[in-house]
Amino acid sequence: MSTDAIVLLKNDHKEILKNFKDFEKAGAKAYATKGRIANRIIELLTVHTYIENEVMYPRVRELLPEVEDDVLESYEEHHVADLLVMELATMKPEDERFTAKTTVLIENVRHHIEEEEDEWFPKVREGLGRRVLQDLGADMLEARERAPRTPSQPSALKKTIDAVIA
Repeated sequence: MSTDAIVLLKNDHKEILKNFKDFEKAGAKAYATKGRIANRIIELLTVHTYIENEVMYPRVRELLPEVEDDVLESYEEHHVADLLVMELATMKPEDERFTAKTTVLIENVRHHIEEEEDEWFPKVREGLGRRVLQDLGADMLEARERAPRTPSQPSALKKTIDAVIA
């Protein structure tokens, strides 16, 4: 398995996007299915934003100051996703705004993924090179092991609170 940080993040993106499609294909009244898929989306996004915020973004910001604006925008996009995920985690699939909130989350995260993959990743790959990206990826794999799986876990709450008061 590759430890290239960008390859790892793109693999996460593929799994996240697949779950988005599954959610969108579920029927309007498929509450159990939507609930199961939404829980998986919450877990995937909680882990993914954690490893990006804890490893990828700080290191890239340090090593490539010219992409700082991109990193800051990504932090803000994660902040929005974190807030939506926290709200969604407290809802039931039958709730009136559950599907609408999930749809807004999906739209925001799709936009974030497109920007990362089309604009940011190429700059990072060119600026850091293969060896640094492999080291970053190895650090991200370690972070994934300790990453929160739900937004209510202390490390996830800290990340969201830090984003709110920063």
